[in-house]
Amino acid sequence: MTYTEFLRHVGKAGLTVKGFADLIKMNCVSLSNCAKKDEVPSHLAVIAALMGEMADKGVDYRSVVARIEIARKKPRGAGKEGRFGGDPERELDFFKSDTVEDRHQ
Repeated sequence: MTYTEFLRHVGKAGLTVKGFADLIKMNCVSLSNCAKKDEVPSHLAVIAALMGEMADKGVDYRSVVARIEIARKKPRGAGKEGRFGGDPERELDFFKSDTVEDRHQ
């Protein structure tokens, strides 16, 4: 789905992009990144289309979404407790003996 088409469905649902992101506990910037590619991932396209159709038919999609326990996504690359990074920095000793056993310690 193109980003323009996504915006149309979100608008039919009476939402802004920020409102859509908040409702499904997603980072708004992630949706804005879709605009650059002019392509929305299919799972978000389906959600937006269903919300737009439900709103057109007078179905309260907000109460349906509210009943779903949605965990907020961690940012990409986030480690434990939502912090970025991998292993903590440690000092490297480049002048150590260059034996196979030393390299595996």
